[in-house]
Amino acid sequence: MNKEGHVINGLLLGVGLGFVLEPGGDVETLTTVVAVTVPVVLGALFPDVDTAFGRHRKTLHNLLVLGLFVAFPVVFDNLHWVWVGVLTHYVLDVVGSKRGIALFYPLSTEYGFPTGVATSSRYANLVTLVVTAVELLVAAAIVRYAPELVAELSRVPPLSDLPL
Repeated sequence: MNKEGHVINGLLLGVGLGFVLEPGGDVETLTTVVAVTVPVVLGALFPDVDTAFGRHRKTLHNLLVLGLFVAFPVVFDNLHWVWVGVLTHYVLDVVGSKRGIALFYPLSTEYGFPTGVATSSRYANLVTLVVTAVELLVAAAIVRYAPELVAELSRVPPLSDLPL
């Protein structure tokens, strides 16, 4: 997917997740929307930094990088939702674009679904919106049916409690 698609996905997903997590429509909802949207958008944009160095859709589009971002809030106790942005960037590139990504880089095999379109396609934004809607439905289902999982993912233990 293109940069515009990743920005749209990150913004809509961040706002949507904020409302899913805090549906009251009050100041607490707004606070949650901001607290979720900023790191999700940062995470959604980060993998494309590899366009400036390395090999695009390989160097920063793999499971090792995702693992680092999942660990980031545990180690540094900030940007708790950044991994969601990275994950959804990967989902958008795998499902939404023709090319796919090298999930097991440095192995060069790229994985993608046949559902994707070219990044220059006039349907790219439509595909982005459909993928984002599905991601939000999955998130809402997880929040509704597995709230303990969400609580565990949201809870970051102090570094001193980790067995390092």
